Amino acid sequence: MLPTTSRSVLLTALVLLSVVSMLFASFAGSVAMSPGAWSSALLNPDSPDGALLWQLRLPRALAAWVVGAMLALAGCLMQVLLRNPLADPYILGVSGGAAFAALAGMTLGVAAALVPVLALLGAFASILIVFGLARGSGPWSGTRLLLTGVVTAAGWAALISMVLATGSDNSLRGMLFWLMGDFSYASLPVWAVAALLLGLALTLGMARSLNVLAMGETTASLLGESTRKLLWFLYALASLLTAAAVAVAGTIGFVGLIVPHLVRLVTGSDHRLLIPASALFGGSFLVFSDTLARTVMAPRQLPVGVVTALLGVPLFLVLLNRARIRSPDA
Repeated sequence: MLPTTSRSVLLTALVLLSVVSMLFASFAGSVAMSPGAWSSALLNPDSPDGALLWQLRLPRALAAWVVGAMLALAGCLMQVLLRNPLADPYILGVSGGAAFAALAGMTLGVAAALVPVLALLGAFASILIVFGLARGSGPWSGTRLLLTGVVTAAGWAALISMVLATGSDNSLRGMLFWLMGDFSYASLPVWAVAALLLGLALTLGMARSLNVLAMGETTASLLGESTRKLLWFLYALASLLTAAAVAVAGTIGFVGLIVPHLVRLVTGSDHRLLIPASALFGGSFLVFSDTLARTVMAPRQLPVGVVTALLGVPLFLVLLNRARIRSPDA
């Protein structure tokens, strides 16, 4: 466990990293800005550079930060829920339901403003399906929840493949970009910010319960925790955060998988620190990734999910190798 001073230093450093990521996102792009032009644009929103900064780059960076924080927070909760440090927010099929509903709407030609609404509805449908099938009448079973979620995700994947195979060529590129995560047309709705703030408030309020639950369900029950209610609440909260993130920017992989695990290696398993640190680092990570996605091949843009995968895969392999080395059976 980190001492109090080290905790404060770490959180301060992560806040500064978030600020740096925003500054980097506002500077970088296919249109270069000198420091003087950037300062002028910051003070003159009506100028051409000001419009670029205030209407495009900063809103996109803010949306990326909020989505990254939500995915990291959802991943942190999912790893406690399934007692697996390498679980991710998409493992229980929430993103599959959202993606299918959004892609089906694109195929039918619905307005772009309605795509996030359809994604939310699809995510909620998936949540209800998994909850209804996995709940049962007996005691909590993480294995049953995991199997139900994985099978549901496979079903959604089949439906998504069908939509892509039968969709028109004109809409295929947009659907693929959305499916891999894209902030090109993303906005930051008020409800997404509210979802993140509510999620942070609730999880920080029950950080002690999460610490106890991480020791095992039996230990948590002996210490007075209502484990069944707590576990289902964690599932609902993690799913809602994931649904909100997917509705804003599509499915972006590896943020909710890698970020909480990396932060845990530094902070330990105390959720009073792990939760805010994961949210701050997740937001910064996705802002940097999105900035790379729109600059590395400028003026062409990559889906941000491609960049997070290219960064996340080697990190994931390194983590697996560390786990193998530390395993007594290795």
